[in-house]
Amino acid sequence: MSRPMRYAASRLQRPAALLHFSTSRMARPTMSRYSRLYPHGGFDGNNYRRIAAMTSGARGLSFFPGKLIAKMVRVPAAAGGAVVAGLAYVNYQVQEAAGYTQKQIDAATEWLSDTASTVKDGIDSISTPDWLKSLFDGGSKDASNAPASGKDESKTHNNNDESSGGGSGGDGGGGGEDTALAAAGTAAAVSSMNDSTDTEERIAASTSKMMLLTKKMIEIRGILQEIANNGSGSSSLTRVQLPSIVVIGSQSSGKSSVLEAIVGHEFLPKGNNMVTRRPIELTLVNSPDAAAEYGEFPALKLGKITDFSQIQRTLTDLNLAIPDSEAVSSDPIRLNIYSPHIPDLTLIDLPGYIQLAAADQPESLKTKISALCDKYIEAPNIILAISAADVDLANSTALRASRRVDPRGERTIGVVTKMDLVEPQRALEILQNKNYPLQMGYVGVVSRIPSSRASNGLLFRLGSGSESTDIGAVIARNEENYFSHHPEFSQVLENGKADLLPAGARLNEQRPTLGVINLRNKLMRTLEKTMAKNLQPTCDAIHQELEETAYQFKVEYNDRPITAESYLAQSLDAFKLSFKEFAGKFGREQVKSMLKSELDQYVLDLLAQRYWNHLEPTNSNSQAEVANAIVRAISDLPNASRDDVYWLRQLDACVSSLTKSGVGRTSTTLVSNALSGEMEHLLNSGSFKTHPFVKTVIQDATNEILNSRFYSTADQVENCIKPYKYEVEVEDREWSRSREHAFALLKEELRQCEHAYGVLQKSVGGGKKLAQVETFVEKSIKGQVKVEDANEVYGFSQALLDRGREGIFLSKRADILRLRMQALKSKQCRSENRFYCPEIFLDVVADKLTQTAVLFLNVELLSDFYYHLPRELDVRVGHGLSSAQIEHFAREDAKVRRHLELQEKKQKLEMATEKIEGVIAMQKTHR
Repeated sequence: MSRPMRYAASRLQRPAALLHFSTSRMARPTMSRYSRLYPHGGFDGNNYRRIAAMTSGARGLSFFPGKLIAKMVRVPAAAGGAVVAGLAYVNYQVQEAAGYTQKQIDAATEWLSDTASTVKDGIDSISTPDWLKSLFDGGSKDASNAPASGKDESKTHNNNDESSGGGSGGDGGGGGEDTALAAAGTAAAVSSMNDSTDTEERIAASTSKMMLLTKKMIEIRGILQEIANNGSGSSSLTRVQLPSIVVIGSQSSGKSSVLEAIVGHEFLPKGNNMVTRRPIELTLVNSPDAAAEYGEFPALKLGKITDFSQIQRTLTDLNLAIPDSEAVSSDPIRLNIYSPHIPDLTLIDLPGYIQLAAADQPESLKTKISALCDKYIEAPNIILAISAADVDLANSTALRASRRVDPRGERTIGVVTKMDLVEPQRALEILQNKNYPLQMGYVGVVSRIPSSRASNGLLFRLGSGSESTDIGAVIARNEENYFSHHPEFSQVLENGKADLLPAGARLNEQRPTLGVINLRNKLMRTLEKTMAKNLQPTCDAIHQELEETAYQFKVEYNDRPITAESYLAQSLDAFKLSFKEFAGKFGREQVKSMLKSELDQYVLDLLAQRYWNHLEPTNSNSQAEVANAIVRAISDLPNASRDDVYWLRQLDACVSSLTKSGVGRTSTTLVSNALSGEMEHLLNSGSFKTHPFVKTVIQDATNEILNSRFYSTADQVENCIKPYKYEVEVEDREWSRSREHAFALLKEELRQCEHAYGVLQKSVGGGKKLAQVETFVEKSIKGQVKVEDANEVYGFSQALLDRGREGIFLSKRADILRLRMQALKSKQCRSENRFYCPEIFLDVVADKLTQTAVLFLNVELLSDFYYHLPRELDVRVGHGLSSAQIEHFAREDAKVRRHLELQEKKQKLEMATEKIEGVIAMQKTHR
């Protein structure tokens, strides 16, 4: 049987007295419907889903088949009854009426009989009482016998017409009265059904309005909370506090069980020790279109978590992160749960009250918990005071705390858990408590989850079929079994049914109710009512904050919008422009100058090693020093023969070392390091200086491009300088240019030597002191004095002696440089003469190596790098970053972060304003 027909059957099975138009009787059919949805305060797992569907689609009730049929039948039936009665009376008074009038009467009677028959056929398909069947039988029998009697009546009618012109009016009037009676009964039943349907529609509309307002206010609350979390809320917003439901109670009073029964899942931390150490701000969001139930931790960015055991582990870890020495923290944990089976609520679970601190807990723990709870139970929050039934309410810490801040009990709902642990009469007395009255009343629940052993008994039977994973449904069925098993709770159960009536028909909220479902409904109504009171103050505060933010945004940024993407594109374009400027400045000439300078230093090292480092042999010289020393002094070179083998070997060794020193690898490494260094400089001084992540991305791209070209470039350079390893031809212009360069190089080296010698003199106390030390060192080399006597006899320390040896070296090196500078200026080195002028010849070789290497470095490395890097930047930075990375990039800059935060605050306030104005307009419409 379909649900509409079942509903009609339940309506029609009531006594005939219910058809009277009594207001008190009209309410009971509505209660009957809802008692089927919530039998004795419980539900079968899908009850709340039905109510949610009815609530979210209140307009759908207008298409209810029973109501549609009723409306189609009601008007014709009532009108037909009245017409037939009137026509029968006229027919009785005027028996000689014309034949035309009689035909109209017969047509109306036949139409009414068909209507009654149609209604009866619909009712026959339902289990209807005899008294109602008999109501329609009269008209039906007449209608069924109409064809047979119609012929006789027709004959009689004709005969009467012939004889006296009428005579059947009396019989026709009697059939009309029976049909009218059936029509009247049908109209009364249809009217009753229609009135009941209207009551249901008002209930659904009222509930729908309540859920919509709560959902909108929770959304507004979330927006304001986001603004506050960003630290951009002003005093006007901090004064506004949208109400939440704060759950308080002693440890082991059943707080967690009540919350989990409301949600329908086990998700709160549990343990022997104190595991709830931080406030848990729980937001329940009714999501009819959600594919699955899930939770989110907004601050942790963990995404959607569909496994509620994972939510429980996360909450446990977050709570246990508070050390035992502190025990509690005021830093809240925010958790959002989305499900089609839950109402829109905001709940705050707080640490449970304790009487004494444990040995491993701080002595001030009790005071800290009380202070934390007092902070949250201030107005306008709703207090859900949890107390166990097996504990005297006079000792309830939750009620005692609520009375401190809510002495009149206007914001407190009392919840008595563990109702099955006391006698039913005692439980009823607790719910009807007169010593601690609450204007919102008490709700008795049996919210604990039954164990497997208890589920086999009477009170905790899960029913046939598979065991439900929705603990809310299981608890509701257990509560139904328990409360319905004890007749003492019958009146309280009726209170719970009456709670489903519209707001105008509800009883006093102070009366007690039973069951988690009724508790959930009470929380929804109370939160909606409390939020409605705060609508206008909240709207005024949001308007004020929006005006201040809009003015600030106009003054500071001239209403100029910005996005993270636009800032990234702007920064990338600025960096590309800087890179383009660098590429125009760092070309072939710069690479040549850098590489030539590197080879010049290498040439000076070769000259010092092969020509300048002459060591005069003495008795104190070691064998290694003598082996590595230059046997002949550079001063002998100008007078040596061209065929002198010693000097020829020295020159060949220098050229071979220079050409085989790995110029290809050296030059490629030099240029690569220069490019990397310049890129780092651009990053540290340009638009990306405050963005370490993007800097790393660009540096990685730079290194990858350079490394990919390193070996091929080095090999190309090495292959091209191979001819210089065997023969070097020198032109006159090359020799002349290298002569000047070599002279300048030696001059700079002499300047550095003289500067170093001057610094050395100052470090030992002057030139005179240094000369004394140098004299002692020279005598010790010749064996004239002992080094052991330096400290005792002459007062020279070992460090001072080292300074003396360094001074002697610098003096001799300066003398050699002056000598070689004179040689380069002489006629002997004016034209090509590599034998006597090795400095000039080595400079020519270094210059040739530099020019050859630069050609391939420019083609193989520089041009390739300048071409590929901008494109890699577009791929990796312009298009390769995720939305989260782009947002993080923009907020790394303090100025941009400030701009974005103010802009987002303005947008969120505009959104909140639009939502709250819509809620206020909706309220005005429904008044």
